Amino acid sequence: MPQGQPLTVPDDNLTTRQRRNRPLLMVHTGDGKGKSTAAFGMALRGWNQGFRIGVFQFVKSAKWRVGEQAVLERLGTLHDETGVGGPVQWHKMGSGWSWSRKSGSTEDHAGDALAGWTEIKRRLAEQTHDLYVLDEFTYPINWGWVDIDDVVTTLANRPGHQHVIITGRRAHPRLVEIADLVTEMTKVKHPMDAGQKGQRGIEW
Repeated sequence: MPQGQPLTVPDDNLTTRQRRNRPLLMVHTGDGKGKSTAAFGMALRGWNQGFRIGVFQFVKSAKWRVGEQAVLERLGTLHDETGVGGPVQWHKMGSGWSWSRKSGSTEDHAGDALAGWTEIKRRLAEQTHDLYVLDEFTYPINWGWVDIDDVVTTLANRPGHQHVIITGRRAHPRLVEIADLVTEMTKVKHPMDAGQKGQRGIEW
């Protein structure tokens, strides 16, 4: 794609502007590092364009506050105070989801995952956000906690102009099939292979 130009122009009766501005379903998968980081980077871009950002973390512990969360929440506060950028909401399954105020537990994980997906479906129907980051959402799908048929139908038929990014290893083939953009992160080398633990500013 030289200079951002597509290699082909489909016969879909859409104008260049209409085709360019279609909402995207994006999947970041693979065993390599950087899936969530890339998604949060796109959220930063969207915030700068005034997008309403919604982040939903499905696996990471509520006790783990990643650096991107702190940055995006501060940007959300900046928007609230000055109108710059867009509003930001960040939700974690491990804390029982912020809208439910119910603490989660190991036994509750499957139910919490389904509750999170149910809330996301509601927000998609109401067009609450412009950009959704469903972080590590491939795992509850693969574990059978969330029904893949429901996910595919909901995402394929979401109304309005809503971008969705899904991250996690081993993305379901049906998810890959309906996505507009799929990136597979491939690990070549990683410091942990040499016994080095994660460090500030790199892993969190």
